[in-house]
Amino acid sequence: LLTFVNCAYVKWGTRVQDFSTYAKVIALIAVIITGLVKIGQGHTQNFEDLFDGSSQDPGHIALALYSALFSYSGWDTLNFVTEEIKNPERNLPLAIAISMPIVTVIYILTNVAYYAILPINAILDSEAVAVTFADQVFGVMNWTIPLAVALSCFGGLNASILASSRLFFVGSREGHLPDYLCMIHVHRYTPIPALLFNGMMALIYLCVEDVFRLINYYSFSYWFFVGLSIFGQLYLRWKQPDRKRPLKLSLFYPIVFCLLTIFLVVVPLYSDTINSLIGIGIALSGVPVYFLCCYTPAHKRPLQLQSLIGKRASGLSCCFHILNHLCRFLRQWS
Repeated sequence: LLTFVNCAYVKWGTRVQDFSTYAKVIALIAVIITGLVKIGQGHTQNFEDLFDGSSQDPGHIALALYSALFSYSGWDTLNFVTEEIKNPERNLPLAIAISMPIVTVIYILTNVAYYAILPINAILDSEAVAVTFADQVFGVMNWTIPLAVALSCFGGLNASILASSRLFFVGSREGHLPDYLCMIHVHRYTPIPALLFNGMMALIYLCVEDVFRLINYYSFSYWFFVGLSIFGQLYLRWKQPDRKRPLKLSLFYPIVFCLLTIFLVVVPLYSDTINSLIGIGIALSGVPVYFLCCYTPAHKRPLQLQSLIGKRASGLSCCFHILNHLCRFLRQWS
């Protein structure tokens, strides 16, 4: 559904994102206010000996950071749509500088509110902490929090689709992925092939039932390549110091960032070797695709591969026609 929404019009995707964000923030503010009121009433017993029994193993800390940092990953999602931002030299860093402190404060206060109401055992045993919290304090209105959680997941997924499709699109345009992924609908200006490819890959990843294991697979490769990209910036600052740069920061920040990414990549490689190797395998699976579909000239590719690429191009053409008919139907219906 969200893939179709983003294929149809960019504005549809941004409206879904705006609505889900408003719903999530309103729900979190309600949770925070409730928790602060309970703390003001003296409900602080759950904060006593809060870190007793916590692990100090670096490997456990790194794996825990995977899940925690996944919640804050929106800071780099905006970079994927730089070409669609007005005046990105000003608005991109401004948006990140404003949003990150706000999100950090909201998330910390939300966790404080959870601990004010729920004991640690209840939080660890709960499959959805916000829902358990709502059952404890909101009474007949407890249905509002599960609805807000669903909208929050909906918005997070929509942001991921919006950003990841642009990543595939630019990768194809730069010659790192097959050419048809950089096609754009001539009227809707949406990268439909990249969106459909992203949706297909998402369905494949759904074969992994444990979401935390999936986060570990993703996070290992993610932080490895993010660290490489930041290291590339340091290399360019050294080799090309006079290069024109719209944004400039002190070298202190990328150096610290690189050191932290090394920790997030190297430590789990020893403490969670199997899952880390699976993450490496997922990343390396793109190498043969690159050599066969991008590096190798078209006339030297295997005949079966040429036939497959041709069938995919025909399939994309059919998807374009289906999307046009669906959008026309929705316009008439609305």
